[in-house]
Amino acid sequence: MYINFWYPIIRSEDLGPDKPEKIKVLGVNLVAFRDSKGNARVLSDTCVHRGGSLGGPWELGKNPRIVDGCVVCPYHGWEFNGDGECVNIPSIGYGTKPPPRAKVDAYPVQEKYGIVFAFLGDLPESERPPLLAIEEYDDPTWRANSVLVLEVDYYYERSIENGLDPAHNEFVHPTHGFQAINRETYRVREYDVENYPQGWGMWFLHRFNAPGLKGDTWKESQTTAGDLYAGSGTHGPNTMITEINVGNNQKFRQYFFEQPVDQSKTKIFFVNMRNFMLEPKHDGPIHARNKIIAQQDIEILLDVYPPRTPISNTKEVLMPADKAVVAYREWLAKFDDKGWRIDWDEFQRRNMKDAAFAIPSPRRRGTGNWVLETVPLIQSRTERKQQATG
Repeated sequence: MYINFWYPIIRSEDLGPDKPEKIKVLGVNLVAFRDSKGNARVLSDTCVHRGGSLGGPWELGKNPRIVDGCVVCPYHGWEFNGDGECVNIPSIGYGTKPPPRAKVDAYPVQEKYGIVFAFLGDLPESERPPLLAIEEYDDPTWRANSVLVLEVDYYYERSIENGLDPAHNEFVHPTHGFQAINRETYRVREYDVENYPQGWGMWFLHRFNAPGLKGDTWKESQTTAGDLYAGSGTHGPNTMITEINVGNNQKFRQYFFEQPVDQSKTKIFFVNMRNFMLEPKHDGPIHARNKIIAQQDIEILLDVYPPRTPISNTKEVLMPADKAVVAYREWLAKFDDKGWRIDWDEFQRRNMKDAAFAIPSPRRRGTGNWVLETVPLIQSRTERKQQATG
């Protein structure tokens, strides 16, 4: 898991004006809420007073949890604004200036595509990898389904790699029409991998020897055998893009913004775009089909071992069809070299024992006096070499 990327936090429709939401991302608790202008805010969840949860129990005490655009700690009533600054401490009197250390990390936020995103890291704006743009989102010739959220009990990298795998469809997804395999002629066609146009990832396009799609839902786009093209790519460690061309320039473009909760849980925010069957009546059937397909993947991935992706490709027997998976891992290695990977073993050793961790925010680069420790990171390759040579 990596800091310094944009992560989905919560669906916009699920973040109301009066109640904070506690969310775990990268193993760390965060709190999301709306300020007095209705803007989404995301802070570190741990109050620096006595460790209370800013997004803690709603019912406890029945007191307001959002006051004047600030989130209120339910333990002692400390009020934190959207920039993470404590503006009121009841025990010393409302309106009394809190000490400088009374602050928590606040993260840059973008609210797009029906999702609240936060940049979880400390890079200045000019150096941040961008949030992936859905370029056709506001194009009237395309339609977006409402955001579908899937919660799965496996590591997010396994989820991403599954979407980059052109060799599993015939075995995992009979609803695609692939179940009839000709053992004498079947093989996965070769394909090329290139950098994704928006940067920070990879992309490939592959031709499937596919039968035509059948059924009432697809009556406007039935295709002939052998003409289904599909491609997948990545942007950063946690975002995947899939394009499916079902013929006659009719396409689905699917965007998977993945939220690594921890090493065994992932929440996937799924935006499905299409440039055909634009009437709203098709939204429900398309959602239903996507859920069926997702469930087929889930059932397989729940039993994949080890749960975390191997640290070396030599721990698996990889084939030419795994070229995209290898390319994704090469991008992860680049992020490793930047020193952005969380040291999960060290994190687990101390988290919720002798330490409360926070993901470092951009403000830490210019100010000191922070109470919470930052999540431990694995040193970049350059730093490791420098340390080894003294």
